Parts: sequence; structure tokens; C-alpha cells
Amino acid sequence: MTNSTPPVSHSIADIKALIHRESRRVTSYDVASAAGVSQSAVSRCFKPGASVSKATYARVMQAAFELDYTPNPAARSLRSFGARRSNLIALVACSRWTLHNPELLDELSHHFSLRGMRLLLFPLQLEAGVAEVLADIWQHQVDGAVIAAPVAEREVAEFERRRMPVVLFNRSVRDRQINAIVCDQAGAARILVNRLAAAGHRSFAMIDGPATSSIALARRRGVTERLAELGLAAPLHVSGEHDYASGARGLREIIDKLNGAPDAVICSNDLTAIGCLDTARLELGLQVPAQLSITGFDGIAQGAWRGYQLTTLRQPVRQMAQATADMLVGLIASGASGVERRVFSAAVVEGATARLGPAV
Repeated sequence: MTNSTPPVSHSIADIKALIHRESRRVTSYDVASAAGVSQSAVSRCFKPGASVSKATYARVMQAAFELDYTPNPAARSLRSFGARRSNLIALVACSRWTLHNPELLDELSHHFSLRGMRLLLFPLQLEAGVAEVLADIWQHQVDGAVIAAPVAEREVAEFERRRMPVVLFNRSVRDRQINAIVCDQAGAARILVNRLAAAGHRSFAMIDGPATSSIALARRRGVTERLAELGLAAPLHVSGEHDYASGARGLREIIDKLNGAPDAVICSNDLTAIGCLDTARLELGLQVPAQLSITGFDGIAQGAWRGYQLTTLRQPVRQMAQATADMLVGLIASGASGVERRVFSAAVVEGATARLGPAV
């Protein structure tokens, strides 16, 4: 039990001498004694989101600094939850995803931190590689997991067997219901096609994402279905990997196959669109958007840079990250067995790389 009564105050020098004589680590009790506060006050100062006055926080941090105190979050969580919780959350994501989506990584970390949780990142070299990190996840004894990568039914079953709560981020598992936070990718694609068609675009091409990506497949489906509904020709699809090189290579392939540029190229993500845009302007001498409209998906920070001002679809990152933390922490606390899927909508970013008609 954490002591709520302030210990007898001692000087920093006296406490250091005592620690040296006893050949032990600095404890929160030592910090409390040096700061003249209760041991529980020290605990609150090191717990994200806990209520503590500025004066108390300043005294505790100064004492901790002078004593070289490092809190032990694992020990604290064991005391708090009867050795059943670590307050650690696994985030499984492709290395490329974390590199080009720092805002989302920051938001997830922030919202879990507000709830007293810490993220452990388990990066994947390939998108379809969740099985490679499962052993590490079990070893770290995390309380739950957020998976932002393609995941197989057998891998989901293993989480369930171990009774570890999981929330998928912008992912799905075929023929299986699982807790998830998603953006309506197909719906967003349909909105983008509407705006492009309203501006007079009639010939379309699309640089796709990885074949294993449910996000890429949903975006492709939305584009293709909406064009068919509008009575327009199906887009020329070329393969891609959601990277810069795919945009450059994809545009060259499109122009080679069509013997010229289409009215619009819809790229499956922003990084691909940036590669496509650079190739169109710098290599092929095309005027964007006068001769060719180029669009992306996601709304990453680089797309808004002055040299790009990319027309794209932005996902509500902050709201989705908050919903992910709320859902997973709720599952951990309640042990609920029900399945929930929360769907968010993307918004069109009217940049400088595409001619858009009015929103309807």
C-alpha cells in the first residue's frame, strides 16, 4: 500500500548517505522524504494525467533529480493491479507507416499516455508480417494491442486465446468480426471521384497500394464503383507499394500504356502521389493540374508543403486515435466480449494539384 502520510523530512545529503550505507536503490520514499511530501504525492507526479499542484511537482522533481531517482513503472503497475497489468500497449505497424505518419503515432502515444498507458512499438519490415512479432508481444506482457497492419484470422485467434484485447486501426479481417477503428476509405474515394468528375475529368488512372492492404483495396473499390455509377470508363490500374518510387514508376507506366496522360491520376496514398507529382512536373514536363490532376489519400504533413500542396483526402487522425485509446482501455478494464466497429469520414483537402468541381 502506498503511504499517504509524509515521511520525516531529511536532507539530500543525509538520504544519500543512508542509501550508500544500505547499498540500495533510491526509492519513492526517499524522494518523498527529501521533498517533504507523501509517498503517494511522489507517485502522482510520475503518473501521466494525475492531479498534483505545481509547487509539489517542482519539489518532487528537484528531489528526484538530486537523488538520481528513476521510477519503476513495472513495479508500480504490479502494486496497483495485483500483478495482473503492465500498463503497456503494443502498437504493431509497418516501419514505412510509422515513418510517414508521425502525427498519428504521436496522437496514439498521447491519448494512451493520458490514460496511464505506454505504447511499445513493434515495427514490421513488410506489411503482412504480424506473425513475426507475436513472440515479442507475449514476452513483454502487454495489456492489449493496436494493430495497424494486415493481420490474419489465425493471428487474431491467438490474441483471443490469450485473452488479450485487440483493436484494429484502419484494418479488417475477412469473415471475422473484431474491434476496430476505421475511416470509410471507399466512401472517401467516392467523394473524390464526384469532385473530379464534376470538374470535367473523363479519363482516369489509379496507382494502387499493396495487394495485401485492405485500405488500398477499399480505396480502389470506391474509385472503380463510383466511376461505373457515373457512366465513366473504368480507371487504368497499375500496381504500387504505397511508396514514393511507386508514384514515379506508376505514372510512367500509365503514360506508356495510354500513349499519353489521362485527365486524372488517383494515387492510393500521399507518398505515392508525391512521387507521381515530382515525375509529372520535373521529368515529363506536365502542367499540374492544367494538363493532369493528381490526388492522394491520408493527408500527411509532407503533402501540405509549399512545393506540393497536394489535393488529397485527410483522415480525422486525432479523433481516430482518441477513439482507439478509449476502446482498448475500455476493453482492458471491463473484459467485455462484444465487438464494436467505429467508422469515421475523411475530408477533401482542396490543394493545388487537381481541378475539383463543387461539393454536392
